Order: sequence, then structure tokens, then C-alpha cells
Amino acid sequence: MAEHASIGRTIGNGALWTLQVLLAAYFLYSGYLLFGDDFVQKFDEIGVGHWLRYLTAVLEIAGAIGLLIPRLCGLAALGLACVMIGAVGTELFLLAHGNAVLPAILFVLAATVGWLRRDTITALLTRPNA
Repeated sequence: MAEHASIGRTIGNGALWTLQVLLAAYFLYSGYLLFGDDFVQKFDEIGVGHWLRYLTAVLEIAGAIGLLIPRLCGLAALGLACVMIGAVGTELFLLAHGNAVLPAILFVLAATVGWLRRDTITALLTRPNA
């Protein structure tokens, strides 16, 4: 019986790592695109300046890298979930022809990873100062 539980945990952990790698690949690509000219018009429409575009790109790339580091993956996922909350709000309330579906899906996926990797967040927050 314990062997089956161990196998289930191994499969679940593998599936979660697969999701993390896929999210990391997406956010690396998305962050890279934000540094280019493809999003200039969208951020002009938002109206707060291009510093937000660069900040978003850096946060997405940093979060993507963090998703691949076992100690940081939970915190990185929560950070990306927060970025996606901002993206959903922007798409819904600031853009004339916004579409919040993709950022909403990415929010759910990142928040799920954050929740399932909450032990890594707890370990970061409770570790004694060295």
C-alpha cells in the first residue's frame, strides 16, 4: 500500500515539474517578446509608460527562472500569479479590446503551482538566519 502512495507522489511530482517547465518556457518567451516592439502599442494604450513593459518582462523572466529552481519554485509561481492578476485587470479595465482569457489561465496555473509548492515557500520563510 505504501508503495502505491510513493508511486503516486512520484507521478504527481513529475507532472507538477512538467507544468513548471512549460510555464517557465512560456514566461521566458513572453518576457523576451515584451522587450521587443510587438507590445509597444498595447503599453501605449495602457498609458503609464514603457517602464511597466520592461518591469513586466523582467518579472516574467525572473519568475520563469525561479520556477526551475526547486527552492524558489513556489515563490516564483506566486509572483507570476500576481503579475497575471495585473494582466487580467489591465485586459479587462484598461484596454479597449482586451482579452483576459490567456492571463486568467496562466494565473490559475501559476497559482496552482504556488499552492502545490507551498512547502518551499514555508521553508524559505521559516529558515533560521545563517
